[in-house]
Amino acid sequence: MQLIDGKLTAQAVKQEIAEEVKKLRAAGRKQPHLAAVLVGNDGGSETYVAAKIKACEEVGFASSLVRFDASVSEQELLAAVERLNKDADVDGFIVQLPLPKHISEEKVTEAIDPAKDVDGFHPQNLGRMITGGDAFVSATPQGIMELLKRYKIETSGKHVVVIGRSNIVGRPMSILLSLKGYPGDATVTVCHSRTANLKELCLQADIIVAALGIPEFLKADMVKEGAVVIDVGTTRVAAPDTKRGWRLKGDVEFSTVAPKCSYITPVPGGVGPMTIVSLLLNTLKAASK
Repeated sequence: MQLIDGKLTAQAVKQEIAEEVKKLRAAGRKQPHLAAVLVGNDGGSETYVAAKIKACEEVGFASSLVRFDASVSEQELLAAVERLNKDADVDGFIVQLPLPKHISEEKVTEAIDPAKDVDGFHPQNLGRMITGGDAFVSATPQGIMELLKRYKIETSGKHVVVIGRSNIVGRPMSILLSLKGYPGDATVTVCHSRTANLKELCLQADIIVAALGIPEFLKADMVKEGAVVIDVGTTRVAAPDTKRGWRLKGDVEFSTVAPKCSYITPVPGGVGPMTIVSLLLNTLKAASK
């Protein structure tokens, strides 16, 4: 069993991005700028946005944070999105999800200029990704593809089971792995809460991507010997013995599944760090254009 170290890989990618930023600056180009819009004070969102700002500093990006109370109106938020669309200094920006219930996530996502949509959630970017065109790919799937590539994990002709059908991870992941090229050319089965024979399908899989948000859902008896397991889950579970009072759990029961795998991502330290790096790669791409 080999551990897929997302932390180490993310560090290597950040160094590569920092070198590219130096080249841009040496050529007289402006510093890449990533902005984030944060509504309310959700703990997970706060942590994630803080990590993004820190990562920007590490690679030489400019970063800015636009904050709103949870009571902000949809109109005010859409006006902020429009300001960022028009701000020539901002290369890319994200609106951190989830948003309060009175705001339409769909409306906000569609208001973002596709050329600045570094989260890759805009329908235009999703459409281009489906056709294999030039697009901003959403950060988590792109991070997983980068890990597969850097660990030289074979995907061509392999059977991949993706557990989860969200527009953020499950669906894009299934499309990317079935596209022509590497990593890709796989036969992909998308499973979800209504899948009747989930265990049987998982046992057929050469690669499993677990992205359903249920801690330790994937057990050892659902995984065949030598499979590759990518754990996308990051659920906070109560842990009174820790300083924070919680710990992160993945969708995979790591202690029992890991011994059966050829490769596996841990939680934390697997897919998570690559998500932030992918956002930086998309911002660099936007700035280079």
